[in-house]
Amino acid sequence: MRTLLGEEYEDFQECFSKPHYTGLRANILKIAPKEFEKICPFPINRIPWVRNGYYYDSKDQPAKHPYYYAGLYYIQEPSAMTPASLLPIEKGDKVLDICAAPGGKSTELGAKLGREGILVSNDISNSRAKALLKNIELFGIPNALVLSETPSKLAEYFPEYFDKILIDAPCSGEGMFRKSPSIMQNWEQYGVDYYNKLQKEIILFAARMLKPGGIMLYSTCTFSPEEDEGTIEFLLEQYPQFQVIKGIPDQEACKRQELSFDGFDSGKPEWINGRKELVHSIRLWPHKIMGEGHFIALLKKNPSEDKVAQDTISRMNFKARKQKSDPRKNLDKHHTNLSDEANIFLKEIKGLLEDGLLTVRDNRVYRLPKGLPDLTGLRILRQGLLLGEMKKQRFEPSQALANALTPEQYEKCICLTVDDPRVIRYLKCETIDLDGDYEDGWYLVCVEHYPLGWGKITKNKFKNKYLPGWRWV
Repeated sequence: MRTLLGEEYEDFQECFSKPHYTGLRANILKIAPKEFEKICPFPINRIPWVRNGYYYDSKDQPAKHPYYYAGLYYIQEPSAMTPASLLPIEKGDKVLDICAAPGGKSTELGAKLGREGILVSNDISNSRAKALLKNIELFGIPNALVLSETPSKLAEYFPEYFDKILIDAPCSGEGMFRKSPSIMQNWEQYGVDYYNKLQKEIILFAARMLKPGGIMLYSTCTFSPEEDEGTIEFLLEQYPQFQVIKGIPDQEACKRQELSFDGFDSGKPEWINGRKELVHSIRLWPHKIMGEGHFIALLKKNPSEDKVAQDTISRMNFKARKQKSDPRKNLDKHHTNLSDEANIFLKEIKGLLEDGLLTVRDNRVYRLPKGLPDLTGLRILRQGLLLGEMKKQRFEPSQALANALTPEQYEKCICLTVDDPRVIRYLKCETIDLDGDYEDGWYLVCVEHYPLGWGKITKNKFKNKYLPGWRWV
């Protein structure tokens, strides 16, 4: 780093003796940033380059508040918010987050989709993918497919399928040394070459899954030129139809969105003797911004001018489609396999059955996003929104459904104020007392007007149905 940074090295070295920055990101699927600023229960300050990102004081505990359990925000290091904020998501896009756990970037991508299109969130580690699933469900994202697969297998199922792809690649983690000094041991054990090999494999498989005209974002939390500009140079050599494009909005857009990218640095092609267009990539340094550092490259896939290569890809796509059966044969027709109670309950939720396809597997009811290929053979943790489970003609709605709803969609709600002690008791899965008379049935329990989970009332007695695995501890 001394060699690379030259005169800047002393400033770079000095910043590691300072505390790291703590941040959180408001969930725009549930609350607008301005509204979040009004209700946030602890002091926050805007992160200049992320419109829904905020700094908070490390002495505060944002994970110990009901709004966290309502999915109103995600705790995330400020630099790490940048990739998902810069990937230009449009409603209806098919989006892949290929190295997604624990979900910081996927939750933002899903929120930007606005309940439309498809989000495929994948992590090769099954245990990490389970944490990813929880965060996606907590955020209320209804159109996600959560997988635990290798990039090579994904490429077999999704050739040229995605409009947008995000690769937050596994890396040597130099940008995490200040926040998590234990990462240094990982760096000493594996080094740069180990991760660079993984990065090159991942980015090539991702390139096959991106549509012509689509956009891919590659990022790492390391400063290593080999893992950053070097990986992009490798992709451009293998796939000449890719080009590096500018990721920072123009001045008018920045002014309109009240964004500032002061302190952002450009890519360094000279560090690897790479092509000039690598200068359009972005470097975040901990001595220039209030964050730990990141590398970001935004890439566009142009239609291939190589007819032979394009014909090969077309044959691969045709073969892949031919091998996959019609996905609709695996879907139950409308609601024919639903119990009467499930059918009645789901019809009470406004807008739930207007979009998406219902399917029943092992007595669990799911709503699938439209446009999925046949997924037979993939390791699936969640396919669409889990609505609930049928148990001996009874139907129990899921925690995921509760988090995905708004009170306007379901009439039977119990809304508690944020300072009501019953909110914490509910989140601890304890019984709570209610005032007044209630009709029997399922109730959506909310803090203010943000859903937390379910409760069931029988003869005016409340039974807590908050998911035990998510309980407040």
